[in-house]
Amino acid sequence: MQLTRHTDYALRVLLHLAVVPSGRATIGEIAGAYDLSRNHLMKVVHQLGLGGFIDTQRGRGGGFTLARAPEQISLGDVIRFSEPDLNMADCGGCVLRTACGLTSILRAAVAAFLAVLDQHSLADAARDRAGLAALIAALPVPGPMISDACASSSSPRSD
Repeated sequence: MQLTRHTDYALRVLLHLAVVPSGRATIGEIAGAYDLSRNHLMKVVHQLGLGGFIDTQRGRGGGFTLARAPEQISLGDVIRFSEPDLNMADCGGCVLRTACGLTSILRAAVAAFLAVLDQHSLADAARDRAGLAALIAALPVPGPMISDACASSSSPRSD
């Protein structure tokens, strides 16, 4: 099983917020520091806000912060919220489905995976705050952002 990019980004955002001294970040800061897709990150941050994991503030001086203390954010809850489908196999159209015992075994494996995550909080993942903060501080600082409209009018895009 592999977690989706959406979940990967969500976990990075939450870890970042748990250890940066200000406790606040912006899309531009995180996208630039981790070399992530700004558009995808915007969707992730929006979803984290809807899920009650972060508080968002738009406009000048805006950004986002953790909505709760890191100790109160369960990693199991984050994964369940961020992952659209935790099924390890698509057994729906399989001709073996009615007699196969693999489906129940895989369900038990996912349940065990989530049970371990339920035992840990964001604070556990950010236990080495000083080490994480030092790594984050060493990340590149994003430069000034040029709006998409300005960028597209001045030169052709090669996306």
